[in-house]
Amino acid sequence: MKKMMMIAALLVATLSASAQYPIGTFSLKPMVGGTLATWTKSDGGKAKVGLIAGFEGEYMATHSFGLSVAALYAMEGVKAEGSLTGFDNTTIKFNIDYINLPILANFYVAPGLAIKAGIQPAFKVKAKASGSVKYNGQSASDSESLPGVKSFDFAIPVGLSYEISGFVLDARYNWGLTKVYDGLDCRNSVFMLTIGYKIPL
Repeated sequence: MKKMMMIAALLVATLSASAQYPIGTFSLKPMVGGTLATWTKSDGGKAKVGLIAGFEGEYMATHSFGLSVAALYAMEGVKAEGSLTGFDNTTIKFNIDYINLPILANFYVAPGLAIKAGIQPAFKVKAKASGSVKYNGQSASDSESLPGVKSFDFAIPVGLSYEISGFVLDARYNWGLTKVYDGLDCRNSVFMLTIGYKIPL
């Protein structure tokens, strides 16, 4: 029994030691990947696949705790087939692109493995429909901006990342708190998966 306890304690100590990173170091990580986006409370809405890319900087405040800030271009929105709450004549994709600015706390719990959570303000870059859509008497086609899309979005991102040999695989869920459209109770719901490479500076 004592031997088992000693082995367990040694394993925990090994994991803790190998999970440590130098205090005060800063790294830059280019990253690219995909999004699977939809809207909450959107009857008829289906998930839409998009791309995401950008850079993230991280500062190590302690051996196992880091703070990161990123600028990510994200293709989000929703796919509608048939009808979508609040809209008429929809068999389209809502293509809404944002600049996401996630600010995350990163807790390194094992070698290369981090649990992360934080806040994410975002700013709309463009909003278009592939197909045609009618909303409150206004219409938009492929070449027109969608009416009613809010210019600011706020979300809570949570996720996990794993680093090996400088490469970082990052999986997150962005829980939208603000309404996407004026007059509708729809919010962004986005899964994202990226791969990046951490460059010490």
